[in-house]
Amino acid sequence: MVDGQIRTTDVTSAPLIDAMLSVPREAFVAPGQSALAYIDEDIRIADGADGPRYLMEPSPLAKLMQLAEITPGDSVLDVGCGTGYASAILSRLAKSVVALESDSMLAEAAMSTLSTLGCDNVTVVKGSLPEGHAAAAPYDVIFIGGSVGKVPAPLLDQLAEGGRLVAVEGQGNSGVARLFLRTGGGVTGRRAFNAAIKPLPGFERIHAFEF
Repeated sequence: MVDGQIRTTDVTSAPLIDAMLSVPREAFVAPGQSALAYIDEDIRIADGADGPRYLMEPSPLAKLMQLAEITPGDSVLDVGCGTGYASAILSRLAKSVVALESDSMLAEAAMSTLSTLGCDNVTVVKGSLPEGHAAAAPYDVIFIGGSVGKVPAPLLDQLAEGGRLVAVEGQGNSGVARLFLRTGGGVTGRRAFNAAIKPLPGFERIHAFEF
C-alpha cells in the first residue's frame, strides 16, 4: 500500500510514511473485510442512521495528513474517527489526539482497537461532528475524515493560533482538499488538490433560497 499508493502520489514525509507502515489497517475493518483492507478505495465500515460510513482511501488520507504538517508537539482533533485508523496514524505523529465520533458503535470499536494497539495518547469522545469538541480546544491540527459541503464555523473556531485544519469540500469529482490556517485571529483557506472521497454525514451544505 505504501509503495504503490502513498509514495506514488507525492507523499514524501518520512514520519508519516513510517506511521502508516506501523499501523495495521486490517485491524480497523471487520474480519470479513481483511482481504480488502489495503485496496485503493474507500471501505464501507458502517451503515449508520445518518448515512453510511467509510474508511478513507489511503492516498487522499496520507495527502491530507501531509498537508497539515503535523509536528510531535501538536494536539489534534480527528473529526469522524470511525473505527480509529486515522487516529492511530495521527497518534504516531502528534502529542495528543482527540478522536471524535457521533456513532456509538464506531466509537466503541475505535476505543477498543486503539487501546489494543497501545495508542495511549488518543482519547475517543462521542459527540456531534460539526460541533467539534470545544472542551479540549484549541487544537493545533483538525483533521476531517470525510468530505463536507462546507467546513462549519465551530470547527474553525477551535483552531489555535497557527493551527491548521484540513478537509475536502465537495463530493465526488468536484471535491477539493483545502488547508485552513488561523493567524492573527482570523482564518484563511487555500485550495491544495482535487480529492474524491466519501462524505461525512451531518455536513451537507444547505442551499439558501435565491430570488
